[in-house]
Amino acid sequence: MYARRRSRHSCRNRTRSRIVCVNSSERVLVYGAAGHTGRFVVDELVRRGLTPVLAGRSAERLDAALQPHASLERRVARVEDPGLLQQAVAGVGAVINCAGPFLDTALPLARAAVDAGAHYLDVTAEQSAVQLLYRELDAPARAAGVAVVPAMAFYGGLVDLLVTAALDNGPAADEVEVAIGLDHWWPTAGTRITGARNTATRMVIRDGALTPLADPAPTGSWNYPAPLGAQAVVELPFSEVITINSHLLVENLRSYLNTAPLDDLHDHTTPPPPVTDEHGRSAQRFAVDVAVRRGPHTRRITAVGRDIYAITAPIVVEGAVRLLDGRHHGSGAQAPGAVFDAADVLAALETRVGDFEVCRDRPRLPPQVTAPVARQRG
Repeated sequence: MYARRRSRHSCRNRTRSRIVCVNSSERVLVYGAAGHTGRFVVDELVRRGLTPVLAGRSAERLDAALQPHASLERRVARVEDPGLLQQAVAGVGAVINCAGPFLDTALPLARAAVDAGAHYLDVTAEQSAVQLLYRELDAPARAAGVAVVPAMAFYGGLVDLLVTAALDNGPAADEVEVAIGLDHWWPTAGTRITGARNTATRMVIRDGALTPLADPAPTGSWNYPAPLGAQAVVELPFSEVITINSHLLVENLRSYLNTAPLDDLHDHTTPPPPVTDEHGRSAQRFAVDVAVRRGPHTRRITAVGRDIYAITAPIVVEGAVRLLDGRHHGSGAQAPGAVFDAADVLAALETRVGDFEVCRDRPRLPPQVTAPVARQRG
């Protein structure tokens, strides 16, 4: 059953002579609003008719980066200051965290959101950050009646939604293979900082349990949809392993990335994403190819689109909209495919996002014969 929250209202001064009351269910705090992804998120919230509250660690950066949204409220807070964080999240219905490294920012900001009775989402690709939120905030979020949804982004959330949709709401698969393909990777400054900070051993799923990725990581080849075609790949799991393991019973999960964009990422001279259209997107193309096997039957589902940072905005904002309007399943710390109707979210993204398409080229998997035993979350 969908969980619905009562609308709350907060008042804030717009001018000295006028106080405006704003429905908190329409106000979304964007932490890291001045960053590359954060600016896409702010624009998407405005397009969806919500009121962003711009937040971050520097007032100067917020003012300089967000001139088109000069009328929007700004709140400055550092994650090291719990008091300022509590003030920052006051009077909003949801918090979207776009400020990495998430191993540093996710827990303090999510805890402040839960304490304030607001939903929390972020865009982390970091496995350790997702595990930390699941471990520390599931019970408090359930008690508060709010949802904590990390990794609602290109890395993590999109794969989780695709795998869940491929299973047609079934709970289990014998094997899942994920192959993410990029034609280029122009990394943001935040991506580079997070990569340097994220030194934890990456986890995969083997024989139904979270297991450290082999060293050296397995390599191979993958035939992506055009225009990528056949590419060399390396097993490089992101946050989708943790989210999938939290709500689906998968015996073995392998997650690959093609190696060519890693050369871009490792080259310190590779520039940040170049703007090539009126929406601020780069020309980068991506494909996310998922193959799900149950017994002898395999189903494939593929998402193709443009700009991994830009597509993150409609993904996370779609989640925020559904949390605020009640189209979600329960509360607590949850995976995207568990808290939302995965197929419906993907269909909504296809409708709303230009240059984004989901292709299903295999028949449905047969229903599972026996009910699985619930898995302990990693």
